[in-house]
Amino acid sequence: MVQTATIDDVRDAEKTIRQFLDPVPLVRSYALEKVLRVAPGQRVWLKDYGWTPVGSFKVYGALNWMANNLPRIGERAVTAHSSGNFASGISYAGMCYKKRVIIVMPETAPKVKFELTASFGAEIRTYDIATDHLTGQRDALTAEIAATEQAIQASPYDDRWVIAGNGVGGLEIAAQLQQLNRQLGRFYCQVSGGGLMAGHALSIHAAFPEAEIIGVEPEGANDFAMSLKAGKRERLPKPTSICDGLLSYDVGEHNWPILQRLVPRSIAMNDLETRRAMKLLYLKHGLKTEPSGAIALAAAIQDLTFGTKAADREGDIVIVVSGRNADEEAFRKWLDV
Repeated sequence: MVQTATIDDVRDAEKTIRQFLDPVPLVRSYALEKVLRVAPGQRVWLKDYGWTPVGSFKVYGALNWMANNLPRIGERAVTAHSSGNFASGISYAGMCYKKRVIIVMPETAPKVKFELTASFGAEIRTYDIATDHLTGQRDALTAEIAATEQAIQASPYDDRWVIAGNGVGGLEIAAQLQQLNRQLGRFYCQVSGGGLMAGHALSIHAAFPEAEIIGVEPEGANDFAMSLKAGKRERLPKPTSICDGLLSYDVGEHNWPILQRLVPRSIAMNDLETRRAMKLLYLKHGLKTEPSGAIALAAAIQDLTFGTKAADREGDIVIVVSGRNADEEAFRKWLDV
């Protein structure tokens, strides 16, 4: 049985994260309170990880993974595969700890993600994501680098230390709400491999055990919802969506026990509604988000407009904006809805 992360691991990780990062702000959205028609006294908050040095939440888990693997790494390199955000996160961590990093990324990853990753000093190798479900090139190339370079391989999500590092963001959410004497009713967060949600679920549940923790996935990459229904991890043959950061084949082995225990449901969103959420964030708050970053808002709108009402549950609503790394041309096309 795998040894997955605990809330104590998350609290320990905060000491590491604070050496490099200040807390990401939790911002109240007066505009979304109108859109979601919350009850009097309820508030809507955005946890926007676009404010980190890498433009996404991934730097949290990457820094904690690096810190907890330093003895094992020694003078060796670190390698990982990533759609782009963990690439820049582990590259940033490598810069902080003066470690060589070699990243495997899809050829079609956004240009901004390539540029961010390279800016922190990582070496980049690419693969064809369109055929990876047939060839397994991503994992094979990463394993080849680990073997030929004697590199230590990091998982972007399926790892105890990555989960714990990501959970520090959840501690930040809880601390700010508690400082304002607020209660949390619903928490909407993206699920892909599960590193973001597993870490946040640990922190949110510890601080607000009555809060409903709700997963969000693209319709074409809803392996977590399938897993919940089956009661075991399910694997997709070829996940598809404009949400390039949410295209894992399955939920990680370390992530699944936490998610199964703390996240009772997951909402699958189509790409059109995700694009509309991107447009809403841009028009109401001037936020240029990537699709993966905006999908949790799309789910909250669907859930609270067509499903259960906000007023049906006491407490505030927190929506995670997981990243902002979108190329300008693609972003403008997505907003044309």
